[in-house]
Amino acid sequence: MHTIPAATFIPVARAEAGRCRFCGGALDRVVVDLGVSPLANAYLRPADLTRPEVFYPLRALLCERCFLVQLEAFETPERIFGDYAYHTSYSGEMVRHAEAFAREAIRRYGLGRESLVLELASNDGYLLRHFVLAGIPVLGVEPAANVAKTAIEQGIPTRVRFFGEALAEELVGEGVRADLVIANNVLAHVPELNDFVRGIKVVLEPGGVATLEFPHLLRLLEDTLFDTIYHEHFSYFSLVTVERIFASQGLVVFDVEEIPTHGGSLRIHARHEEDASRPVSDRVVALREREIAAGLLRAETYAAFAERVHRCKRRLLAFLIEARERGETVVGYGAPAKASTLLNFCGVGPELIEYTVDKSPHKQGRYLPGSRIPIHPPERIFETRPDFVVIFPWNLRDEIVAEMAGIREWGGRFVVPLPEVEVVGW
Repeated sequence: MHTIPAATFIPVARAEAGRCRFCGGALDRVVVDLGVSPLANAYLRPADLTRPEVFYPLRALLCERCFLVQLEAFETPERIFGDYAYHTSYSGEMVRHAEAFAREAIRRYGLGRESLVLELASNDGYLLRHFVLAGIPVLGVEPAANVAKTAIEQGIPTRVRFFGEALAEELVGEGVRADLVIANNVLAHVPELNDFVRGIKVVLEPGGVATLEFPHLLRLLEDTLFDTIYHEHFSYFSLVTVERIFASQGLVVFDVEEIPTHGGSLRIHARHEEDASRPVSDRVVALREREIAAGLLRAETYAAFAERVHRCKRRLLAFLIEARERGETVVGYGAPAKASTLLNFCGVGPELIEYTVDKSPHKQGRYLPGSRIPIHPPERIFETRPDFVVIFPWNLRDEIVAEMAGIREWGGRFVVPLPEVEVVGW
């Protein structure tokens, strides 16, 4: 059985250019180079169309010391997340996922009126509201003031701050310690990994549990999900590397679940290393072994990924060009961050995909960054009756196909761009 030694991985005090943000190792190996791209969530207003955009290199790099896949940091979290367009409540699938998680966490960890649930990157309160309805005290931490405002208006206490050791110490000084710390889809967004995880250690009750969800690196590599690589995601995690990061801060991953969100994610459960009441589960051991057998601790495993990415690009472009040559119209559904990576890497603009639609009013009337494809409300599809609708948030394909089934009236069809171009049959 493979074990993960933590002592050989000394966390760096602060990430430096060209060095691994966890262990300080050299970043000499390129996993994939996706060219240049603007920030994925930098949606443009009409007035912005006459101004230049800033494009940054988009390269995924591998630390061959700890095997953390990561991007170079060109912008600060304050610049990226200070005003954020993503409101999770507009995704029905994610709301249902949150409700199911809250129900299970309450049962599994015996949470009640004397407990405290702390969520990091709590967004618009889509998850914490389920604990509130169960009568359990909560506190959210959300750096995007515009998103946090929505949660506060719903009565969910929220600190508009970035989380790290300093805020954790402040909270403890105020008598705040959490029985459950939740950090869903935020670990990838953190440039200072060690400071973030150290903060969890500080604020977690001695017998408390931290749960984190993040896209699984194994799924990204095996399914060629390169559109999940964008500047807002600083890091891409395997279980093995997360175990090392948490162990370096005195936390133990004692359980793991493989969940379907975002094309395949992990939900880890962690505790203080001093807490022996929760042994490491067989699921942790089995997944660790599977990752190692898949070669995630071998540099050569990453070499073939880039060629698969370029093949995906060629196939998508061929489909779009052929459709347009036949006089068929192609539009998009959704304006997620992953659309920015896909479109900018493939060089696709309104000449191939005329527009996209999104349910979020915070995105409607704007344009996708780089590609400058306009974003409309979903009703636009029924007004223009396109031949094909490309589903950019492919992880929500079933929900979208069900909601937009009316396109069958004129023979419209859905297209899923990754991992292979798939025209969805009825």
